Amino acid sequence: METKTHDYVYENVSYVENPEASRKFIANVFVWMFVALGISSLCTYTFAFIPELSGLLRDTETGRNNIFGTITMFAPLILVLILSSRINKMSIVTAAIVFIAFSAIMGISISYIFYLYSFGTISTAFITASVVFGVMAIGGYTTNQDLTKFGSILIMLLIGGIIATVLNLFIFRSGSFSLLISYVLVAVFVGLTAYDVQKLKRIGAGIEYGSAEGKKTAIMGALTLYLDFINLFLLLLRIFGGNRR
Repeated sequence: METKTHDYVYENVSYVENPEASRKFIANVFVWMFVALGISSLCTYTFAFIPELSGLLRDTETGRNNIFGTITMFAPLILVLILSSRINKMSIVTAAIVFIAFSAIMGISISYIFYLYSFGTISTAFITASVVFGVMAIGGYTTNQDLTKFGSILIMLLIGGIIATVLNLFIFRSGSFSLLISYVLVAVFVGLTAYDVQKLKRIGAGIEYGSAEGKKTAIMGALTLYLDFINLFLLLLRIFGGNRR
């Protein structure tokens, strides 16, 4: 699911040098992100291995989605659009509830991976994604190089990759082309991770820590990084999927 929030505008933010504010803001962003990943992981596991829950989404023998399972696949995108477009009008409590709901439904929607890949493949992809994401996040936070100029290029490559994926799905149907797209998109999300962390670092420097605006912006930042990680994980899983069941 290549979904991003880079079109979201962080309004009323002034970019000033305030390292302490940046550190507190980034810490808050990562707390929200880790909470979301924890919720998603729990939901993924329970809906994959508890038959009563799995049966709500798909045929337990074939693994194919039913109507409810199909709806669940598209629900995270709807919640992302709602959160991105309505965040400024939401209270912090409402924004947090929508974000947590998104995390849960996203976890449920990707529970299918346990029907397609072995546990070893999933573990390898997750560990690799975690290491790569962590390295690029640290790099984006500590580098003195301005990554802004790379952001627009990466986003254009992301859009191109999504279009190529859709065309391949319905027209070309080439496994080799799909693998090539996956490699390109992995590179894109690796770059976007560093870019997004640096962007959030700068945003954090211009926000009053503890304010309602700051808390909601932290949630949006967590959503952005969460999607960077999830997309990186799913793409690596596709690449490492030699053990597909």
